Amino acid sequence: MQLTEERVLQQALEALTERVDALERTAGNDRLSIGVMSGNLDNTMAAFIIALGAVAYDIQVDMFFTFWATAALRDPKKSPAKGLLDKMFGWMLPRSSQKLPLSKMQMCGMGPRMIRSVMKARGVKSLEQLMKEAGEFGVRIHVCEMSMGVMGLQEEEMIAYPDIDYVGVGTFIQMISESKQVLFL
Repeated sequence: MQLTEERVLQQALEALTERVDALERTAGNDRLSIGVMSGNLDNTMAAFIIALGAVAYDIQVDMFFTFWATAALRDPKKSPAKGLLDKMFGWMLPRSSQKLPLSKMQMCGMGPRMIRSVMKARGVKSLEQLMKEAGEFGVRIHVCEMSMGVMGLQEEEMIAYPDIDYVGVGTFIQMISESKQVLFL
């Protein structure tokens, strides 16, 4: 009788081990994927603040910039040759992170300057400082190639960032599937 109970326990342990192994294979890595879509100053700042917070907890962070958010990554000093339609988009889109609008309280265009002034007075880091720190701490930025094409943006006009690449949405889907956490801002 003792042998039968041991055998039942051994089988139960093996079955449980198989289930745990299967869960570990599908659980995802200690990784956060952030989809950045809005292109507003406050949402973009929130994305970088969350990214830096995750890095502080040793979580790998990948940020996927798409559509309006791509404008935050433009370098105002770079202006590659473009066709008329692409130039028109370039004139309409914010020229850099410094020119992003707020999601609320634009105040006839003064809102972003006012919030930046308040943040500086209260010791809050600027978006540009957050972006620099994110690069230093290994946050990876992936820019949607399709969005860049639609918006008339080129790689040559983007900021110098230590770990930036230009990918399709399939790459972001792969990142999501390997992440424990996913956010969209």
